[in-house]
Amino acid sequence: MAAAAAAGAGALFKVAALLFLLCIATAFSAAGMAVATWCVARSDASDQALQTALDYACGAGADCAPIQSSGLCYLPNTLQAHASYAFNSYYQRKGNAPGSCSFAGTAAIARTDPSYGSCVYPSSPSSSHVKEIVEID
Repeated sequence: MAAAAAAGAGALFKVAALLFLLCIATAFSAAGMAVATWCVARSDASDQALQTALDYACGAGADCAPIQSSGLCYLPNTLQAHASYAFNSYYQRKGNAPGSCSFAGTAAIARTDPSYGSCVYPSSPSSSHVKEIVEID
């Protein structure tokens, strides 16, 4: 009888341990510990398709100020680089919603941060809204 009780307790311990690990994994995921993704221009997209998609992204809510001539992401001044930044801004501001990184087939999801130098690509909806601090004299 004691052996059966010990075996039952061992099985119960294993189930409890698995449930604990599942709860921890869920908590990390819910806390934003999920893998970051970015939306970037496809290297095989035509310039015409990229320009059309870039115009759409900038007109539909992407933050395109950083790819303007005075922005931190202006260089390299290429359609590919500018489209990637705008696509990602749009994608992040849409909360990584399904379909928000398509741009008529000119974009793809990346799991590697495309940021470079002082040009930082947002990796979440909250980081895609740049706050400007204005000093009042």
